[in-house]
Amino acid sequence: MTRIQGPGTGDKEATINQDNIAGAVMGDEGRKELEAHWTRVCDRLRKEIGDKAFKTWFGEVELGELKTGKLRLYAPTRFVRDWVGRHYGDRVLAYWQAVVPDVKQVEVNLVPPPAPRRPNEIVAVPPLPSSSQSYQPPMPRMGPSIGRGTDDLFQAPEARYTFNNFVVGKPNEFAYAAARNIAEQDKPLPERNPLYIFGGVGLGKTHLMHAIWHAIRERDSKTRVLYLTAENFVNRFIQALRTKSTSQFKELFRNVDVLMVDDVQFICGKEASQEEFFFTFNSLVEQNKQIVLSSEKPPSELQDIEERMRSRLGSGLVADIHSSTYELRLSILQTKAETARVPVPVGVLEFLAHKISTNIRELEGALNRVVAHGQMLGREITVEMAQDVLHDLLRQADRKVTVDEIQQRVAAHYNIKLAEMSSPRRARSVARPRQVAMYLAKQLTTLSLPQIGKRFGNRDHTTVMHAVRKIEELKVSDLSIAEDVELLKRQLQG
Repeated sequence: MTRIQGPGTGDKEATINQDNIAGAVMGDEGRKELEAHWTRVCDRLRKEIGDKAFKTWFGEVELGELKTGKLRLYAPTRFVRDWVGRHYGDRVLAYWQAVVPDVKQVEVNLVPPPAPRRPNEIVAVPPLPSSSQSYQPPMPRMGPSIGRGTDDLFQAPEARYTFNNFVVGKPNEFAYAAARNIAEQDKPLPERNPLYIFGGVGLGKTHLMHAIWHAIRERDSKTRVLYLTAENFVNRFIQALRTKSTSQFKELFRNVDVLMVDDVQFICGKEASQEEFFFTFNSLVEQNKQIVLSSEKPPSELQDIEERMRSRLGSGLVADIHSSTYELRLSILQTKAETARVPVPVGVLEFLAHKISTNIRELEGALNRVVAHGQMLGREITVEMAQDVLHDLLRQADRKVTVDEIQQRVAAHYNIKLAEMSSPRRARSVARPRQVAMYLAKQLTTLSLPQIGKRFGNRDHTTVMHAVRKIEELKVSDLSIAEDVELLKRQLQG
């Protein structure tokens, strides 16, 4: 139970009777009036936080009853309950008091749990039989992961990747919230199936995937959850084709409760594997089973993929993880240092957060190197020591800007869709930002002109040359272009 009031109210779970949700303690007229007030409160919330956030957090929150100044709302999961109370509590209470001054406190409780579902068993993944072997059904197995010790193609989720140690900031808060929501649902919601998480390398996609796995297992250890990379899916399918055991392959993948596939972009361009994945996808959705996917790009930007597959991938909840901010990087470093119980001066953490900005894995690795040198060699951890230890990494980081980051930053700056960077459109409102992005790619990366052209919709290298010359000319004659380019360059190198 979350009480939207001052401290000292406690956090003891309330016992809820289903009849109370209908407001049985109130008369019909009083109930209608309360519902009208709730509609006004929701309208104000929607205007303030936007339709997307409102649907995510309040779309399934139910109105309870008002009694002796205490208003009750009911949330579908603990996560929604806690999030609403923590992030929107003050506003919810203020809006209620604006329409009903008698409301002194708002409580957010859990709805009564549904009837227990039939338990499912964790299924071990058996090695695929050869074409000469007879197939034996997989034996039930209660283990920490699917396939551990039985099939090297299936990777067990990392035990260290949980929701508890995932540092949340503005670039990843929606993806985190979506992942938590999926992990706490007993049954998939059609509008959130599949959950598709995308973002650049090293930003936390795999961490969230593993965290979902652990949270589902913690909630119900008998749920059949299968996690693997798309590369492993393709390898498994190729092996099934070679050994003429595709029926066993289908039985394995289409009889799970949750299918989690990491780096789904690997399936692009592989027609047979893509087709099998499409049918597996459809089969699980029809059975109301949850699918969770991750990729480096959104569905709309995946290349060499059938349109029906692209449509399927984007049919549920798509959540992106942006490049990390300085504040998020610093928070991650502080959390890691505190967890390791290593005293690292704040100045060193700030230095690392500023210098290593593109990849969270590299950021954590840099901290590990600095700490290891300090402990093993008995050196004091200072900024100068960090500069000495990380000289190779810092030299790369000063130059390491990706085309994806450039495109994202430029598209946001000019308020155009990211897809326009690769589109054939030639309108000036699109073409000029695209030329700026090409110019910055030439200036800030080590890619060749043909490589840059390929990243902008397979354009010829002469197109990139023209864009570079054009922006260089405009920097001299157009002050606004010059200011835009310098601002974007500082942001990307910062």
